[in-house]
Amino acid sequence: MAVYRPKYRDKKTGKLKESKIWWYNFTFAGRRIQESSKSCRKTVAQDAQKKRRQELERAFNDVTDRRQERIRSISEVATKFLADYKLRNPKSGTFAEYAIGHLTRHVGSVMVADIGDTAVKDYQSARLKEKAAAKSINEEVGFWLRMLGDQGDAIRIRLKRRKALKLSVGRRISQAFQPEHKAALLAAAATKRSPSAFPALMLALHAGMRDAEIRNVQWEQMNLRKGIVAVGESKTEAGEGRTIPLNDDVLNALTAHSKWYAKKFGEIRPEWYVFPFGKPQPIDPTRAATSFKTVWTAIKKEAGVTGRWHDNRHTFITDLAESGEASDETIRDMAGHVSKQMLKHYSHIRMEAKRRAVGALLAKKPVAREQNASIPNGVAKEVAKVGGSS
Repeated sequence: MAVYRPKYRDKKTGKLKESKIWWYNFTFAGRRIQESSKSCRKTVAQDAQKKRRQELERAFNDVTDRRQERIRSISEVATKFLADYKLRNPKSGTFAEYAIGHLTRHVGSVMVADIGDTAVKDYQSARLKEKAAAKSINEEVGFWLRMLGDQGDAIRIRLKRRKALKLSVGRRISQAFQPEHKAALLAAAATKRSPSAFPALMLALHAGMRDAEIRNVQWEQMNLRKGIVAVGESKTEAGEGRTIPLNDDVLNALTAHSKWYAKKFGEIRPEWYVFPFGKPQPIDPTRAATSFKTVWTAIKKEAGVTGRWHDNRHTFITDLAESGEASDETIRDMAGHVSKQMLKHYSHIRMEAKRRAVGALLAKKPVAREQNASIPNGVAKEVAKVGGSS
């Protein structure tokens, strides 16, 4: 064990100088621990070194069957956790990799034994300073505590007790676009350089397909002759394999897109993606488009409309609900829902439809007494009063 003041080369003079800050250096469980005491006093550095070693010894002996695990770095644990997670959850592997990437960037070099309540709260603060969304931070912390096992469970319980486990997430109110907004969005999409913008938006607004379902749809799932599309992998089990009919507007958009596609790539293969990788111009039909975020932002700006891409799906379901032509079961089958609760969540019946509904309840004008002699005089008078007061 040793405390020392490291030397460094002065950039101006080129001479070696000794730092004023004392560091300590020792080996623990086969790992080298080299850290700054943040102090200019040697005695403080020596005390810090002893305290640090005691902390590691206590953490090391806390759980006997996980000693070696507790002196591993977060980066090491994350690598193993992610590999195992992808095998068991292939659909959400990319999302997990993205979330865990932020963790390793911030705390990858920290040892598992050093992780506690404070480390989690510091991480939350650091990500908030980076303008990360509270929902994203909560998901990242969730992955972090899961990979820590029993230690993570203990931290979760303590933070939850103090109501510090999760950051407050503002409730995002979903919406259904008004007809004029739909028209403006489609008109803006038709002018974009991206050939995928218009047909993709048509599938969202007129087929209710989710973002990932649209991006990953392949030509073998499209039957333009019969006017149907079969959904492949979906967010929910009920959503996978469902078949959605395509109206004339969507068919016209996809037919035009297929002609452009054949001219661009020379042919159309069943296993190729309808919306290929590359932006603003697709370049690889064997890979799916990664996102519509950029073009969606441009479409909204030009149309003067605010909202999320997912609101297009809300709009589709709401339109079906208002049409009176589709039962709840039909809507759930086309949208991939499994419960009435989810249908209620997505179906935003507009104020105009509500007014029509209550309008149908208006009392009819009272008929003449001689035509309804059986109505008692008192009741007839009250009906007349109500009718007259309106």
